[in-house]
Amino acid sequence: MTNPYEGLPPKAYWRTAVAEPGAFGLSGLWQPKFPVRPRDSIATAGSCFAQHIGRALAGRGYGWTDFEPAPPFLKGEEARRFGYGVFSFRTGNIYTPGMLLQWLQIAFGDLPQPPETWEREGRFFDPLRPAIEPDGFASETELMEARAATCSAIRAAVTGADLFVFTLGLTESWFNAESGLEYALCPGTVAGRFEARSHQFRNANSRLTYRNMRAAINFMQRQNPGLRVLLTVSPVPLTATASGQHVLTATTYSKSILRGAAGMLADEMAAVDYFPSYEIITSPLSRGMFYGANMRSVLPEGVETVMGHFFGAQQAAFGVPKKGRGRRPAQSDRPAITDDVACEEEMLDAFAS
Repeated sequence: MTNPYEGLPPKAYWRTAVAEPGAFGLSGLWQPKFPVRPRDSIATAGSCFAQHIGRALAGRGYGWTDFEPAPPFLKGEEARRFGYGVFSFRTGNIYTPGMLLQWLQIAFGDLPQPPETWEREGRFFDPLRPAIEPDGFASETELMEARAATCSAIRAAVTGADLFVFTLGLTESWFNAESGLEYALCPGTVAGRFEARSHQFRNANSRLTYRNMRAAINFMQRQNPGLRVLLTVSPVPLTATASGQHVLTATTYSKSILRGAAGMLADEMAAVDYFPSYEIITSPLSRGMFYGANMRSVLPEGVETVMGHFFGAQQAAFGVPKKGRGRRPAQSDRPAITDDVACEEEMLDAFAS
């Protein structure tokens, strides 16, 4: 051998691994660290794309678990409109590692329940998840009771799941400068009133993103030492940016930081893996064919391609999985793979001129 590049396997070269196989001939993208089995209890949370992963797992008979099922009088799409059955608990989208860490700390009592609420036309909205109750809560008491139920579900998910899948979505967020509370959305968009002195913008850099994500993983694994974590990065671009950049460059900045943090954590932590759904959708090889007309929404064909790589890599590494032990989603009417997902950030598009 005359140099380290001589004799590498085909997957190491762009021509033989990407250009020649084409978009539908790609293989070997992921070498999973650990098996994901149908009998595992699987919790999903994070950005919009996590919903696709949860649906695909449930559709294949894997144990996606709904730790906060809808009340009996809410069914199907009506339940989803109120934030049930979207993720494994009713938080709505959790876009940043900082928001995930904050939810964990509140749920387990490491942070006090934040008293701040938002009001609109006599109805009350939770700043941690303002879109999960479309018309708001009737009172602050009702809001806090509903949040307590979600905190209980988060505790059950963290302590009871075998696998926690988290999709990182954004680096941009808004927070209260006095209390430090990170909001799910900017005040004044869905509800509440924006106040420049109190509400500040943060675009997390690489250090903060990595630190918050690692802290969240460590927190969960202290509660459940056997918990495995699978990280993904959402391929969905930003709807809008408050960074002052063009939204295209802001998207590249955000996704690059999230991808870097996920890769570092997977390299450093034995029970953490990274699955390249982001690369499958956004690669130049796909020529944008997995996006809808708005160049943001991922089409069902894209989701199916992503999950084909997921299940194919699992089978190549660990063999054909045995059937589960009957663990099924708590909601029997889970929808099939579709491009219709709850993505709260899309509400920002209403403010475009």
